[in-house]
Amino acid sequence: MRFNFFLLKCVGKSCLLLQFTDKRFQPVHDLTIGVEFGARMVNIDGKQIKLQIWDTAGQESFRSITRSYYKGAAGALLVYDITRRETFNHLTSWLEDARQHSSSNMVIMLIGNKSDLESGRDVKREGEAFAREHGLIFMETSAKTACNVEEAFINTAKEIYRKIQQGLFDVHNEANGIKIGPQQCISTSVGPSASQRSSNEIGSNSGCC
Repeated sequence: MRFNFFLLKCVGKSCLLLQFTDKRFQPVHDLTIGVEFGARMVNIDGKQIKLQIWDTAGQESFRSITRSYYKGAAGALLVYDITRRETFNHLTSWLEDARQHSSSNMVIMLIGNKSDLESGRDVKREGEAFAREHGLIFMETSAKTACNVEEAFINTAKEIYRKIQQGLFDVHNEANGIKIGPQQCISTSVGPSASQRSSNEIGSNSGCC
C-alpha cells in the first residue's frame, strides 16, 4: 500500500524529511527549489505501507507549483518554526490553500519545528490552539534531535489508515493519494457523520524530549 504526503513551508521541513528517511540531520540545507522527494516503508496495523513524501518549496514564487501536488496527497504536514512568529502567522493562508485544492478527507498535521531551540521560542501554546480550531493533529518536533519526527509521519499515516477503514477514502481512486497493492485488501465500514469526523480529527501531542 502507498500513501502520498506533502510538506508545506520553508521552516526546516527538508531537514524533517531527511531525518525521517535517512535518520540524519544536515545543519545547512539549501532552500527547496520546486519539489524534492523522499520515501520510506513503515508498518501500520501489521501492513507494510510506503510513504511517498513531496517536500514542496515554501517560497511564494513556487506556490502555483506546489498546488499541483495537493490533489494527489492523502496527508500533509504543515510546518512552522517555533522561533519565528511570522511563519506561524502565515499558517491560515497555507491551510486555506491546501484545503481548497485537495481532498476534503486529506489528513493534515500541524508541526511546530525546532523544539530544541526552546530558549528562542516565539510561539508558545498558540500552535495547539490553532490545531484544535481547524481540526488538525498537532505535534512539536526537532529535526536536529529527531524528537517526535518519527511520530509525526507515523501518526499521520495511522490517521489516513483509520479513515480508509471507515470508508472515507476511495482506495480505488489513486487521485486520493492512496494505492493498494495487488495482494492487499482493507475492510471498511460506514464512516461517521461530518460533525463526528471533525471531532475525531482533533488531536494533540505537543510533548517533546
